Amino acid sequence: MPMHATANLMNRGAYVAVLAAVLTAPCATVARAQTTASAPTAGPATQGPPSAVTFYGDPKAVISTGVSIPAGAATLLMSGTLAPVIDPNAKPDDRARYGADTKTQAIGIFKTMEKQLADKGLSLKDVVYIRAYLVGDPNKGGKLDVDGWNEAYKQFFGTADNPNKTARATLGVAALVAPQFLLEVEAIAVYPTKPAAK
Repeated sequence: MPMHATANLMNRGAYVAVLAAVLTAPCATVARAQTTASAPTAGPATQGPPSAVTFYGDPKAVISTGVSIPAGAATLLMSGTLAPVIDPNAKPDDRARYGADTKTQAIGIFKTMEKQLADKGLSLKDVVYIRAYLVGDPNKGGKLDVDGWNEAYKQFFGTADNPNKTARATLGVAALVAPQFLLEVEAIAVYPTKPAAK
């Protein structure tokens, strides 16, 4: 076997070992939200997993810096979700079928997620982490519509009904699965911990 092929196999082996270690790490490192959680606070540092959901960061920020969850909490990982059809009369390759702008598509995505979560006995209050992939909007000169994304997010998080603000990442990407979509959103939700029996 050529030397470069052997080195390549060794690199792949090291990558697989690192990936396995990350995937089997304790779930206490995953951020979480819960209906009993409070809004983000900039409190003192604590060691170890909390006994209750804890958001941290600037309470005035749109998102939390991070969220700590109790050890052993069960999580739900939601696949990337695209905007649903909002205008069935529009052609399948027409962006208007899914929403003509980032804000409209994001609102549709969050409504879809609400339904998926409800089927599992959860709600958006249980979502702790969101990752959004945005592409440039041709109607905005090809720029990412981060403002539209934030406006949609603020209709569902940091509200009177849901004061929780998730930890979040927003990434700009070159393209999604089809050109009519302006964003795709992934989420992690955590099942509320049940109170200990007395």
